[in-house]
Amino acid sequence: MVVRSALVAASQSSAMKTAATSTPLTKSVARRFVAGESSLDAVQVAADLASAGLHCTIEHLGPEVTDPASADAAVAAYLRLLEGLQAADLLDRSELSIKASDLGLDLDGGAQIALANGRRIAQAAADLGTLVTFDMEAYQTVDPTLSLFEELRSEFEQTGIVVQAYLRRTEVDCQRLAKTTARVRLVKGAFDESADVAFQTSQEIDLSYVRSLKTLMAGTGIPLIATHDPRLIEIASALAVRTPRERSAYEFQMLYGVRPEEQKRLAALGEKVRVYVPYGPQWYPYLVRRMAEKPANLALFVRALAGRG
Repeated sequence: MVVRSALVAASQSSAMKTAATSTPLTKSVARRFVAGESSLDAVQVAADLASAGLHCTIEHLGPEVTDPASADAAVAAYLRLLEGLQAADLLDRSELSIKASDLGLDLDGGAQIALANGRRIAQAAADLGTLVTFDMEAYQTVDPTLSLFEELRSEFEQTGIVVQAYLRRTEVDCQRLAKTTARVRLVKGAFDESADVAFQTSQEIDLSYVRSLKTLMAGTGIPLIATHDPRLIEIASALAVRTPRERSAYEFQMLYGVRPEEQKRLAALGEKVRVYVPYGPQWYPYLVRRMAEKPANLALFVRALAGRG
């Protein structure tokens, strides 16, 4: 947890960000996990994944939203992305992942701003026949993000939501969501929260993940099983057989650049596998959060910073 806390702090460090983003080698490391900086880069990766039998969910990594104008810019980025996916005939293989903060949730009057902006994107996606999933952020944003999701899902039924197993509240959230037809992406989580709201050990988080997964798999929604952990993948596969669930009623999700051969293996078995593909200029915080989730990736990043990558 000490390494994870240090990495989360590093993701917020302007000095570390400047050092990393100005070094060509770290950019090359980032390309293992990030599609690139433009929507064209994201569309190309989506096409490559589709040719390998994989689906994708794409998130824009843009500048921090500090006013309504920057929230509008984030919306515009997603609308351009949809246009690119449509032009490449990839809408049946792609969906969007969006953070509520990018829609203006943290601004004064943010709930209404985010709702209006989320509605613009969800409507555009629905018009083209694709989907939107709302990502989850730090603990204090959970309730506002769930409220945004529920409001938009009342208009766009296929809207999805992310829940994080490391939070103590998530099992209760899953019990409620499992009674709906919602698409629910279950992740472990990569933020640094206090012990009163979050589990602190890998074992506790894994056990929470399994309990939440069992609840979702037994429910009426569509579980989106976001993990690279072989044990959790095995448990999820067993639960799908035991429940039973058709393969169209759940899917596995993994990060771009992480265990690509496992992604292809599962797809070859007939599983639906969706790859989370981030793109955009603000890739540094995302990259460091990936280090926090799996500190073994840190050595690769440090070598690049030192000029030895």
